[in-house]
Parts: sequence; C-alpha cells; structure tokens
Amino acid sequence: MAFTELKHPLIIDKLSRMRKKETSSKDFRENLNEIAQLMVYEIFRDLELEAIEIETPMTKTIGYTIDKPIVLVPILRAGIGMLDGIQKLIPTARIAHIGLYRDEETLEIHQYFAKKTESIDESYVIIVDPMLATGGSANKAIDIVKGWGVKNIKFVCLVAVEPGISNVLEKHPDVEIYAASKDEKLSDKGYIIPGLGDAGDRIFGTK
Repeated sequence: MAFTELKHPLIIDKLSRMRKKETSSKDFRENLNEIAQLMVYEIFRDLELEAIEIETPMTKTIGYTIDKPIVLVPILRAGIGMLDGIQKLIPTARIAHIGLYRDEETLEIHQYFAKKTESIDESYVIIVDPMLATGGSANKAIDIVKGWGVKNIKFVCLVAVEPGISNVLEKHPDVEIYAASKDEKLSDKGYIIPGLGDAGDRIFGTK
C-alpha cells in the first residue's frame, strides 16, 4: 500500500483558495467539500463490483453494484467538514464517528468517543481528517477501526506531511493514504507548513 497525492488542477486551485488566511469559514467549508468530492473518483477506483440482473425499459441485462457497504469515519471535529462532498456522490454511505484529543503535556492521543455502524467489519471504511501531521491521531483512529474488525481501510486527508505519512505507513502498511497535497514540513509546534492553520477552527469559525 502507499501514499497518493492527487495533483489535479481543480484540486490545486481550490486548495490554494483555502490556504489564504483571509478566506472566510463559508468559503473554506465550500472548497473543502468540493475537494473531497473531486477526490472520491480516485479513492474509490478499486472498489469491487457485483453483477446483478436489471431490467431497462427495453430489455433485461446485467448491471453492476458495489459489493459492500461504504462507511465514512470522520475524526471529530474537523473530519466532519469533508463528509458532505463525499456523500453527494455516495449518498448511501454510512457514517461512524471517532472523537480524539491530544494531551498538551504528554502529547498522547486519547479517545473520548467512538460509534460504529452496523456490520462495519464487512464494509469499505474511509477515515477522513483534513490534516495528517505527526500521524498520532490517524494511527489511533485506525487502531480503533481495526478493533471493530475492519480489514479494508483507507485514510483520506487534505494536506499531509512527513513524518505523519511514514508514521502511518510504518504502523499500518495495509492502509492506503490519499491527500490533496503533500506539504513541506512540520513547525516546531507541530503545525503543517505551509498548511491551512487550524482546520477545525477555520471550518467552524472558532478560535
């Protein structure tokens, strides 16, 4: 498995709009959802299909349907900002939730909420979070999802950076990572550069 950076002109344009510090929360959210929607095509390229018999207005024929349910798992709270764009193309997707926070003194990641969907172990699971920085939250979320018995997991973010990418791939080599951009580096305080700032605050207009 591997890391994939989706360098599409439309994605690059919208991401540049999001990076600007003067971009409003409304425009930030809209561009985030539009990028998530554009990423869907590549993320789900390898979904397996099941043949089914259907009837058109003219005749019976063979059609195809996705063979397993799709479950989206946002890491609260910023991950919620990516749901609408994906659901516009996959309205039947189910939603599970994982809430995590980082202890500012120990820097350890703690779980405060986790709610899975029915039969999640038989589903394609997409964990979403706008940022992949150190990889701590991503690894914790993947651990939780694997604890639910899930085998097919992908991690989708907006911007990613080393060492987060290598951290996740080292611990979870069976999980594919998709990002709209691989950014330059982490700051001394753990922020992605050039990054977006605090994605949660920018999505919800908080500080």
